[in-house]
Amino acid sequence: MAGKAAAPGTAVLLVTANVGSLFDDPENLQKNWLREFYQIVHTHRPHFMALHCQEFGGKNYEASMSHVDKFVKELLSSDAMKEYNRARVYLDENYKSQEHFTALGSFYFLHESLKNIYQFDFKAKKYKKVTGKEIYSDTLESTPMLEKEKFPQDYFPECKWSRKGFVRTRWCIADCAFDLVNIHLFHDASNLVAWETSPSVYSGIRHKALGYVLDRIIDQRFEKVSYFVFGDFNFRLDSKSVVETLCTKATMQTVRAADTNEVVKLIFRESDNDRKVMLQLEKKLFDYSHQEVFRDNNGTALLEFDKELSVFKDRLYELDISFPPSYPYSEDCSQGQQYMNTRCPAWCDRVLMSPSAKELILRSESEEKVVTYDHIGPSVCMGDHKPVFLAFRIAPGAGRGRPRHRRTLRETSL
Repeated sequence: MAGKAAAPGTAVLLVTANVGSLFDDPENLQKNWLREFYQIVHTHRPHFMALHCQEFGGKNYEASMSHVDKFVKELLSSDAMKEYNRARVYLDENYKSQEHFTALGSFYFLHESLKNIYQFDFKAKKYKKVTGKEIYSDTLESTPMLEKEKFPQDYFPECKWSRKGFVRTRWCIADCAFDLVNIHLFHDASNLVAWETSPSVYSGIRHKALGYVLDRIIDQRFEKVSYFVFGDFNFRLDSKSVVETLCTKATMQTVRAADTNEVVKLIFRESDNDRKVMLQLEKKLFDYSHQEVFRDNNGTALLEFDKELSVFKDRLYELDISFPPSYPYSEDCSQGQQYMNTRCPAWCDRVLMSPSAKELILRSESEEKVVTYDHIGPSVCMGDHKPVFLAFRIAPGAGRGRPRHRRTLRETSL
């Protein structure tokens, strides 16, 4: 049975995972990834579980279709998931549409012991009881059980084929209603551009896109409920501040292109020690000589440079981070703890929540830890992103005092 008998409430597991790597090298990566994911499910035994995937299908979705089907079938039929007798899967497979394709995949699993769970129909504006296992794919725009949007092209004009956007679903468990938003925000296109200003121009683009999503999910079209937003936010450390800190005693050499005079490389050398190179910075290179700084004590010394969420401090809450940066890990199966030297490691993958959602989480008064915010597969190659999860319990009666929800449910659950 899901949940630990000593802990009351409904056990919930929220997982975010950028899985693009899994479909670029499925033979080597998927087995390890699924094993580590199932271990988290076994450890926390949730009644309700949500898995939000970004870059689902990898860089070439059409070529990965068979791997996508296999991955979905494995999740739905695995022995590790046999106690989850109801599921909803939403896959954006409309890869031929530049206007709509987001490559987002959202999975929701309901344990057999969970009795009353409802999902919101955004078109009919009422809740419907969840039964059976259903998969929705291709054109999700016509599915009334979710809202999906791709960010406008002018948000990130230098990226001609962006797949960034969000998918929103709404659920009600034991009279407690909440939105779950799968999100993928814009990346840093160039390390050199990110280094130029503090905050970077890319941080501003992400700020605009996340603000749009938050405004959208609390607008006047539907009743306001608590919300959890989890996905690949692509939040980066403040590059200029990080480089200044890592290379305090270094001298900088600028390399320019001969034909355009454009800066193409920055080289930071130690002032002494035979002027040893400490850091090399290019558009897609961040080669730092002491990579252990990102792993020691889970990289917490660098959290002071993780500033992008501060803009939303009144709208979004996050538990304390106690795991190392979730990106960019090596995709070499033998180097599960090694970062690639393409980007400065950062906490891209997060689980965030509204202030009211924070109140839904049950914190046990005993010594038992019932709230966990961590990453998956710390020593195993999971692709270039480590999945991140939040496990918690919704307190008994947390949704009471909301008679409108209970009345609506009684009217539409037949």
